[in-house]
Amino acid sequence: MKAITYLQFDGRAEEALAFYEKALLATKVKMVRFGDFGQDPITEEEQNMIMESRIEFSGNMLMISDVPPFMQAATGEITNGNTVLISIIDADPEINKQCFDGLSEGGTVIMPISSTPWSASFGILVDKFGIMWKFNSEASKFLDGYVG
Repeated sequence: MKAITYLQFDGRAEEALAFYEKALLATKVKMVRFGDFGQDPITEEEQNMIMESRIEFSGNMLMISDVPPFMQAATGEITNGNTVLISIIDADPEINKQCFDGLSEGGTVIMPISSTPWSASFGILVDKFGIMWKFNSEASKFLDGYVG
């Protein structure tokens, strides 16, 4: 299981991604836009926002995404880079589910853990302390097979 630093933005993720890639001498590994998966109903502007991206530098990983208006109703207002989100990645969907269920006690499930077009095991929750958690299967299309 891996825990990864994950920064969220309100429409400036692409700008932040370019900034961190240059400043950290990083390599952009992946980038997926909301429109890549045909999410409905979202606007053209939201389709162009970054759903997830990943850069690597000096053996580290940083993930960056936008939180479009249609998601902010569930997750709360996003201030550029100041929202804490811990991304958990594990190859075993059962471990993802067990940890997801444990962290959801007393919290709020934003997206129940389930299979999606991009992952065998994906879910989002806010725990009882207000920390957002995103679970993703390591065998996901985003991490292993999708090159943006």
